[in-house]
Amino acid sequence: MLKILVIEDEPAIRDNILELLEAENFEAFGVADGQSGVYLAKKHLPDLILCDVIMPELDGYGVLKALRNETTTATIPFIFLTALADKKDFRQGMELGADDYLTKPCTPNELLKAIATRLQKQTDLSKQSKLLLDELRHSITMSLPHELRTPLNGIMGFSDIIMAEGNSLELSEIKEMVGYIQSSAKRLYRLIQNFLLYAELELIATDIKRIKDLRSHPMISVKEIIQNQVIQQAKLAQREADLELDLQDSGVQMSGLRLKKLVEELMDNALKFSSPGTPIRVISSVKDNSLSLSILDQGRGMTDAQIANVGAYMQFERKLYEQQGSGLGLAIVKRLVELHGGELTLESISGEQTIACVTLPTILTTKPS
Repeated sequence: MLKILVIEDEPAIRDNILELLEAENFEAFGVADGQSGVYLAKKHLPDLILCDVIMPELDGYGVLKALRNETTTATIPFIFLTALADKKDFRQGMELGADDYLTKPCTPNELLKAIATRLQKQTDLSKQSKLLLDELRHSITMSLPHELRTPLNGIMGFSDIIMAEGNSLELSEIKEMVGYIQSSAKRLYRLIQNFLLYAELELIATDIKRIKDLRSHPMISVKEIIQNQVIQQAKLAQREADLELDLQDSGVQMSGLRLKKLVEELMDNALKFSSPGTPIRVISSVKDNSLSLSILDQGRGMTDAQIANVGAYMQFERKLYEQQGSGLGLAIVKRLVELHGGELTLESISGEQTIACVTLPTILTTKPS
């Protein structure tokens, strides 16, 4: 039985609504003030909330704001019941996250229709979330074992050869095998670190205090970090000649460590999916209190569907291309940028180019007089 919470300070109206809902086989319960409404919503997690706007102490807007700031109640469908009919009041409620707005008095049919619409929408969203979760589980199941096994096979295989035949091997052969072991170990280490980082970022996203703490370590100057990280990765890939840098400096609301990781993943993506000899342009600029960092490559590109589905554990065209990595790179970048109040945008022409652009809020610095 679906639960509906009614927050209404007028006893007659509250009782009439509760009686109507119970007649329609809902489990309905009501309270007369906003504070009690917030408490009961957190305690019982109703399937839908009907709430008056004008109430003493904590009004309906305060109730909605409090519930939207809590992870457990943030997505509960919320319908305002009010005698206010001004467009400004409607807009204020919608901006806070209300799902619907009914003016009093309303007919029983209007109320039940609004409730049915919101509950159906919530059901549809739940189905969509389940589909996405199933897809994520499938992707993890398919990609994670492979990604862990591949470097482990190299480590175990070459170490077995060295252990079994070390006395008969040339020193150059042993060094070559040790080199393969080292590169496989580094790949495995990076994979594990990325999985742990993504899990950490997902946990941070559910905690407002941790998000604030994440944003409390700004960088005054980003140019050197970006430049050094880009050049370092280009050297490792033997593609220094492909780099084209045009960097403007600024301060941003992100720690140096997080910024370095962001650039690392964007560059890794550009290097991995473009051919040696094709240019990789790295551009940063400042406008309207935002730093824009773009990395452009002339690689295989992405389709619109692939861009729309950028997320954890997703690997595009695995059957067509040999692709190392778990597909976490862009997902980590996207989540990092969002947690710092920024945005990741991807533009691409399939088979030609990809432009990954990160926008981050800048920090105000005091210039010497």
